[in-house]
Amino acid sequence: MDHRYALTVTWTGNTGEGTSTYRGYRRAHVVVAEGPPELLGSADRTFHGDRERWNPEQLLVASLAQCHMLSYLHVCVQEGVVVSEYVDRATGSMTTDAEGSGRFTEVVLHPEVTVADATMVEAATNAHRRANELCFIANSVNFPVRHEPVVLPA
Repeated sequence: MDHRYALTVTWTGNTGEGTSTYRGYRRAHVVVAEGPPELLGSADRTFHGDRERWNPEQLLVASLAQCHMLSYLHVCVQEGVVVSEYVDRATGSMTTDAEGSGRFTEVVLHPEVTVADATMVEAATNAHRRANELCFIANSVNFPVRHEPVVLPA
């Protein structure tokens, strides 16, 4: 089964001179898709972006964290694990080279999960492995996505 996702990215950073100089334009843009509210984006501050807006690197890490969480919750239902809380403080590492190119070297997910009781902790911990296998986004990247979960009973 194939799925398609459509969106529009519109650059809004022309300050009047277009891209006549590297520092003469803003990296501001708007991402729009049918349904959700618009997303305000920019470059990372390191690359002359606006720290008040989402950057593509943050969104990649967020996509991986969201996909893992959704896959994980699905696996927990299948395994009879009752999750009552889930928080992930995900981190991503990227490196750039002298030519200005770069790539992610890894993303580490740090999910903190609360389950209904202590008998579910082991199954809840093991469910992260299966969730990673199911995650569409993790299956689409060419760098490691590691998991350092903590599972606690309620």
